[in-house]
Amino acid sequence: MNAEIISIGSELLLGQIVNTNAQFLSQQLSVLGIDVYWHTVVGDNRIRILEALRMASDRSDIIITTGGLGPTMDDLSKETITEFLGMQLTIHQPSLKRIQDYFQSLNRNMTENNVKQAMFPKEALILQNDNGTAPGAVIEKDNKVFVILPGPPAELQPMFLNYVSTYLAKKTGEGIFSKVLRIFGIGESVVEELIKDLLQQQENPTIAPLASAGEVKLRITAKAASREQAEALIRPVQTEVESRLGDAVYGYDDDTMETIVLKLLRERGMRLALAESCTGGHVSDLITNVPGASDVFLESCVTYSNESKVARLGVSPDTLNKYGAVSHQTAKEMAEGIRKTSGSDIGAAITGIAGPGGATVEKPVGLVFMAIAGSDGTKTKELHLGGNRMRIKYSSALQMLNWLRLYLKK
Repeated sequence: MNAEIISIGSELLLGQIVNTNAQFLSQQLSVLGIDVYWHTVVGDNRIRILEALRMASDRSDIIITTGGLGPTMDDLSKETITEFLGMQLTIHQPSLKRIQDYFQSLNRNMTENNVKQAMFPKEALILQNDNGTAPGAVIEKDNKVFVILPGPPAELQPMFLNYVSTYLAKKTGEGIFSKVLRIFGIGESVVEELIKDLLQQQENPTIAPLASAGEVKLRITAKAASREQAEALIRPVQTEVESRLGDAVYGYDDDTMETIVLKLLRERGMRLALAESCTGGHVSDLITNVPGASDVFLESCVTYSNESKVARLGVSPDTLNKYGAVSHQTAKEMAEGIRKTSGSDIGAAITGIAGPGGATVEKPVGLVFMAIAGSDGTKTKELHLGGNRMRIKYSSALQMLNWLRLYLKK
């Protein structure tokens, strides 16, 4: 079976919001073994929506629309789809009751135009909205399936996962299942060279590199009747790829570098503290984006000036005068200082030149020094990174996390 996603909303065409719904739906449909051949975006215009529906019904088995289910006059999706299918709208009383209860729970008056959100063709299967007022619907006609979904991702995603996915799964006998390998420290061209023969002979499963900021992803995808069968197909290919890429494979699927570092800290019963200069707290920001990080992450200091490096971390003025703030020696003392003052098991530090100013011939933009201080002593590392200021800060943060990952693994 093949599907087409019609995203309805003038705000999408104006670039006011990003169309994340199409991405989410394509990912979920692939798991169900349903191929998505077309993405269409159309504004809030009855004539153009009708034309998009005509084209989609000529070439697709499943037509999924998103957006345009609100209470206002420019929300035309449901009305236009009903017109296209030659049906009539009537009030779906259970939906109306839910909408009324929703407004009552907020102690707000429901305006009359909200009633239109409860109107559907009698032939429709109504999809309950557990996170908003606009229900969705599934309508089948002439061997075509029309799925009508709300636009807000917080409403669309659970509606699809809880109701639509089960409905569509009954219509296909197999699914497409994937495992994503997340890789850091080697570039995409090197990855391709290391697994070139696997790419050339792939059938089922297939291997696809995915573009991603700061890292490389490999998606191994198998088509099978069940997840267990797919995993059996994926496993030997995954093992072979990992044997070739080694420690560069840091995680899978939704893993991030920061979640892996926190996991390793917990497994080893260790606590971390950070001292950051050129990254301005970006490493700490990534770590604290993970819920529960406080059980292993004690504190972070953004010691941006030389004065703060001395006062807060105990960096020697002589070190700064002799070697400069961007040096192995300063990074070492920063890491040892934050470890001592925080009482952490590991102290990590990063200092560098993010640019565009502050560079010299000896110390160019992109020069970064990192240090990790632990019970086994202090290690330092020198990096030479490219890009503008923001890219250098971001790359530095990922490099720091990756080094912590490797340190903790070994």
